[in-house]
Amino acid sequence: MPILETKNLTYIYGQGTPFEKTAVEDVSISIEKGEFIGVIGHTGSGKSTLIQTLNGLIRPTSGQVLLNGHDVWAEPKKIRAVRFQVGMVFQYPEYQLFEETVLKDIMFGPKNQGLSDSEARDRAYEAARFTGLREELLEKSPFELSGGEKRRAAIAGVIAMDPEVLILDEPTAGLDPRGRDVLLAQISQYHQKRGNTILLVSHSMEDVGRMAGRLLVMSGGHKQALAPTKEVFSRGEDLEKIGLRVPQITKIMQELQKQGWPVDPGVLTVDDALKQLMPCLIQKGQTGSAPQTQQTREGGGRHAF
Repeated sequence: MPILETKNLTYIYGQGTPFEKTAVEDVSISIEKGEFIGVIGHTGSGKSTLIQTLNGLIRPTSGQVLLNGHDVWAEPKKIRAVRFQVGMVFQYPEYQLFEETVLKDIMFGPKNQGLSDSEARDRAYEAARFTGLREELLEKSPFELSGGEKRRAAIAGVIAMDPEVLILDEPTAGLDPRGRDVLLAQISQYHQKRGNTILLVSHSMEDVGRMAGRLLVMSGGHKQALAPTKEVFSRGEDLEKIGLRVPQITKIMQELQKQGWPVDPGVLTVDDALKQLMPCLIQKGQTGSAPQTQQTREGGGRHAF
């Protein structure tokens, strides 16, 4: 059974008013326990609205959101419990910090789940370790932290609730390259250790390319694809038509394939690209030209979303 599912989900802003706008229309997706899903789409594609329906922040106009097979809106009075199971970290989550100390801020969620002070404290320390937040910072005011430390504290506050599903909306926005890489590595380690389900919303194709097993592609309020990352990025021209791009190394490999090189157009990392290119370069040095595959000669392997 999928851990999270939507069935024909539609959400309309301002329904019945002159400002009515359909943000998400007839979207059906199925996500298995333990998956790492990347969510991509240009601004206005509907991805932010969609993820807010997944933990009950907004109620669909029509259709269903199912968590472990149960409609999250079957009992509206219990929707708060759904938000503990599907944790959401918003873009610039440091704006949500409010307690006297970082420790109290991280403990806030677990205590609202009914945990004792000692249990909430244990959860907070564990979550701080997961996000790389140094222990000496926990007794400081959140407002004394650096931008990257605030981001980690806010994420730790959601992780401390131990959600079955963790949704991260542009968690690295505004961070410098080193801070981004460190935070993504910590998220990856958290996923590997806990084995929970993660949805990462990002404009960085490089980030989702190296972290996500599957990609959900949104455009114009519709699901364009939910497929393995490599498969999605192997269709670079189709992504460009909806205002997206592939990772730079993938683009290079696709251009090489067009020129006759027998390489995989869905390569996602520099290391994988080198493994494919080295034998080709050796062969090219010996023969003076790169061999073409049958698929390359016939222009196969391309299809639209």
